[in-house]
Formats: sequence, structure tokens, C-alpha cells
Amino acid sequence: MTSIKEQAAISRLLSFLQEWDNAGKVARGHILDKFIETNQGKTAPELEQEFSQGASLFLIRLTTWLRITYMTGCCLEKLLKSIGIFLSAVSSNRYLREFLEVGGVLTLLEILGLEKIMEEAKKESVKLLQVIANSGRKYKELICESYGVRSTAEFLAKSQSEETQEEVQALLDSLVHGNPKYQNQVYKGLIALLPCTSPKAQQLSLQTLRTAQPIIGTTHPSIVDCVLKVLGTMHLEVQYEAIELIKDLVGYDVRQALLKGLVALLIPSVKETSKLQAKILNDPSVLQLTPSLPMFLQQAAAAKAIGVLVRNDISIAEELLYLRVVHCLMAAMGNTDHSNSQRLASLTLEYFVQMFPMVAEQSNAEDLYMKIDSIQADILAANKVNVTRALRHLDSCYSMNTFCGSSDSAHMAYVTHFQNDDVESKE
Repeated sequence: MTSIKEQAAISRLLSFLQEWDNAGKVARGHILDKFIETNQGKTAPELEQEFSQGASLFLIRLTTWLRITYMTGCCLEKLLKSIGIFLSAVSSNRYLREFLEVGGVLTLLEILGLEKIMEEAKKESVKLLQVIANSGRKYKELICESYGVRSTAEFLAKSQSEETQEEVQALLDSLVHGNPKYQNQVYKGLIALLPCTSPKAQQLSLQTLRTAQPIIGTTHPSIVDCVLKVLGTMHLEVQYEAIELIKDLVGYDVRQALLKGLVALLIPSVKETSKLQAKILNDPSVLQLTPSLPMFLQQAAAAKAIGVLVRNDISIAEELLYLRVVHCLMAAMGNTDHSNSQRLASLTLEYFVQMFPMVAEQSNAEDLYMKIDSIQADILAANKVNVTRALRHLDSCYSMNTFCGSSDSAHMAYVTHFQNDDVESKE
């Protein structure tokens, strides 16, 4: 037999459930407010005590109402917060199973794609997905099997709230950890986000890719083009994250493709440049945007990225010399339409001048771009400098003199070769 105390508790529970069942939208909103206020942070045993061992009876009412009304947005934020109290409670595995059994994950993901739903409600949906993902590998797999990566990635790109976007990033970061079956799916989803129009989404995707890359271990072929295109952004915080990712990627099998791509960006396509300039000239309202063409932004960012890379690793600088980086940097210095390209190319060229005497006999590259006139700029843009011949000559001399025991003479032979080429060109 139950005690009088237990009977009274059961009576209170039944009365509460009856009140909920008979309440309209406004009254249910008040009930949810009170529930959130009094039960936030409680453990599962404490919730059971609050509901006389019948907490699941209230949870199932919440999930049922969610499934019926989520498309209308009625009390949705409060409803999701209330469900979150159950799912995030300590020792809440039972509540989690009950929520998932009624299709909770699919409902949460569908909420993210509904246009009429308020941003705050969608953020609460993301937080619930985080709770589910953080509960273990099988739950992460369930989210991914429910097309969760695509849904959350699309929402990240469209969201107008930076706070909400950061919550989505936390979810994607969780899905890439401890989820070997679907980690590649998350990785590809992050790469697919890079061309989106939201700077914050680009920034967060780049950050998460840096975390994901060592977990994945291999690279996807599309990552090179996607990251290089991001360099055309006007947002410095996005550019910074892109360069940081490039620094990581040169340690993988895409190193050569990345370096070639960066060097290529130093000389924008004449065809594309003339096409964009024609559009701008035909539209007086955007004439002032000429210096900020995406390809010029890419050019400047590429010069900056190359400067960062070569200062971190001299072997990269040597590889870039063979890719005719000096010629391309000089061409970028001749771009009088974009002073930032000139400045950053000049600073990077200065490093090559200091580290490799063969690049130039004397040059104050740091402020050279400020002193050149239009004729000199044209000469720089059309330069034919090619140090690769001298590099090959140095390699052969170095090999011969190493065999004979003299590396200094190899370096001198290289300098002499470079100087002779210079004399021939002057003649």
C-alpha cells in the first residue's frame, strides 16, 4: 500500500498533468515559464522527485506538443528549453531515449530549415542537438544519418546571428570528434561552406577545418581551390583564418598545389580583369570599388600568405623560387590599381632578397613600391625575371662541389652566373 505522503504526491502530479492537458497556448506558456524557472540545472533523480517518479509523463506531453506545433513556432523557444532541462540533466539517458524514440532528432533538424521560425528558437534547437551529440558516438551517428550535417551547415550559412552561428560551430566540432564513420562527411560539409556569402560562417568553417584536418589525416582535392578563393574576401578575420589553414595544409599532400595556386594569384588573369573592369566602367555607381576587385584582394592576400609561409619554413621559400615567385611578386608590385598588393608583394620580395642574394644585387623592397612611377610599374608588371635557370645552375654546381668538398665555391658560381645574366640583359 502507498503511504499518505505518496498518495498526495501522485495526486499533485495528476492535477498538474490535467492542468496541462486542459490549458490553451497562453496558459501552457505560463506553465513552461514556471517549469524552466524552478527546474533549471536539476538532475534526473531530482526531476523524478519533483514529479513523483512520473517526469516522463510530462516529457512525453512536451514532445507531443512539439511535434504538433513546431511548424507554427508557438511557444517553441520555451518548449525546447523545457525539453533541454530533461535531456541535459545528469543521468538523463532514459529521457534521451524517450525523446529520440519519437523522432526528436528529425524534428530538431527540420526546425533549422523553417523560414518563419525565430532565430532564438533555432538556437535552442542547435543546443539540444549539441546535448544529443555529446552523449556518445551512436548519437552522433544518428544525427549524421538524419542528414544533420547538411541541415546544420546550411543553417550556419544562412543564420543572421553570430551567437547562433557559434553554437552551430560547436555542434559541427562535436560531430567531427569521436565519429569515425561520418567524420569525412562533416569535413566535406565544412569545405562546402567556404564559398558561402556569410563572412562569419566562412570564419567559423575555417576554424573548424583546422581542428578537423589532423583528425581526418588526408585532404580533399577541392579544399585548395576553396581556400584560395576565400582569400578574395574583404574581411580580414576571414583572411587570417584562411592563411592559418594554409599554413597547416602545406604539411599535407596538397602542398605543391597550394604553392602553385598562391603564385598564380599574384598575376590575375588579364581576361578576368578586363571583364570586371568593363562591368565597373559601365556602372558609374560602383566606379569607386575598382581597387577592391576580388582578384586584387586575392593578389594581396596571396602575397601576404607567401610571406607568412616563407618566414616559417625556408624550404618553402626554395620551392617557391622554382615556381618563379620573384617574377610574380614583381608583377604584383606593378599593380597600380591596388596599393595593398604593391605593399605586401614588396614586403615579401624583401624577404627573398635578404635570404637569397641571387634574387637581386641591391634592393630596398620594403618601400620600393612607394617610389616607382607609372612607367616603372608597367615594367614590373611585364617583367620576365626568371631565377630558375640560375637555381638549376646552382644545383649542378653544388652537386659537383659537394663531391669535391667545396660548397662555398658553388654559391660563388651561382652569384657569378646571376651577375653574368644581368650583364647580358643590359647589353
